[in-house]
Amino acid sequence: MKTLRILLFASIFLGPSVSNSADVVVPGDNLVVDGIPAIPRSLAEEVGRYRDFRRARFLDWHPVRKEMLIGTRFGNTNQLHHVKFPGGARTQLTFYDDNVFVGRYQPTHGRYLIFGKDVDGNEQYQNYRYDLDTGDISLLTDGKSRNSQGVWSRNGSRMAYTSTRRNGRDTDLYVIDPSDPKTDRLVAQLSGGGWSPLDWSPDERRILVHEFVSVNEAYL
Repeated sequence: MKTLRILLFASIFLGPSVSNSADVVVPGDNLVVDGIPAIPRSLAEEVGRYRDFRRARFLDWHPVRKEMLIGTRFGNTNQLHHVKFPGGARTQLTFYDDNVFVGRYQPTHGRYLIFGKDVDGNEQYQNYRYDLDTGDISLLTDGKSRNSQGVWSRNGSRMAYTSTRRNGRDTDLYVIDPSDPKTDRLVAQLSGGGWSPLDWSPDERRILVHEFVSVNEAYL
């Protein structure tokens, strides 16, 4: 156990900075250490297998083919990958410097998918359309506000989502046909930042919305 603790300290807290002359790991400038012995670079490399690992997260099933969308990390960030058949290799779809954690196929024909991401961790998430046939990516939101990914209507023709576009504070409800960004429209002005759509009614005339006020208070 003591050895494992030393290994984790070398890997997590001391980082990859190494003195070329002594071939040891050197603490970063943001750390003050006292009484910690020099840690050889070989030891830090040995514990790399415990520090650097990846996982694959299931995101969505393709609506008409035996394919799935997953999120996983090959480089420094999580990106979308497409698995085209059981046991098949992962094909990377997005290649951003920023993480892409969410994505959903269009639910009836699946010719495109919608994903969301921010820039440099600013949490101003934007929605994008990814066309599977061409690989083209189109921005669906304004590029500035905070947007939720939203939920699809029953027939897959529209998506309901929330956005702070109106005043930068309140999460209003919008509806869009992602195949035509010009259809984007505000359908309800809401007060507060805790609103999110959950589902459409069977006749697609109403939307079930969740209002989160606090950990102890929420409404449908």
